[in-house]
Amino acid sequence: MKLILTQEVSNLGAAGDVVEVKDGYGRNYLVPQGFAMRWTRGAEKQIEGIRRSRAAREIRDRGHAQEIKAQLEGLSVRISARAGAGGRLFGSVTVADVVDAVRSAGGPALDKRRVEIGTPIKTAGKHEFSVRLHPEVSAKVPVEVVAG
Repeated sequence: MKLILTQEVSNLGAAGDVVEVKDGYGRNYLVPQGFAMRWTRGAEKQIEGIRRSRAAREIRDRGHAQEIKAQLEGLSVRISARAGAGGRLFGSVTVADVVDAVRSAGGPALDKRRVEIGTPIKTAGKHEFSVRLHPEVSAKVPVEVVAG
């Protein structure tokens, strides 16, 4: 099945890319979630608009990504979460919580689709998450979760 991606999808491509995927993956996941649309000649004309909007949001180049990486790694990010005995959280820290904490700590506004937490953060203490800024640049940002 031939699709046009409308958003970045990990291990598949970026917005505006034309990709070939298995029928079930496209029909049951990518299209209903809004990550892609079916490829047609008419839809191919929309690709340029998708790419223009992606370029406006995207980090300019590798040098700009390095600057943002240095800024992010210099931040001290703290997240306050409700916790029980022993520092175990009620729930977990989400990507949205991390993005808000980075913004409130004075960092840049991040796209939550580019933030990767890895294993869920369910305990108070020091943790680390990564941000994909550019295909070649990824920042590791320390975060401290405090019981509050």
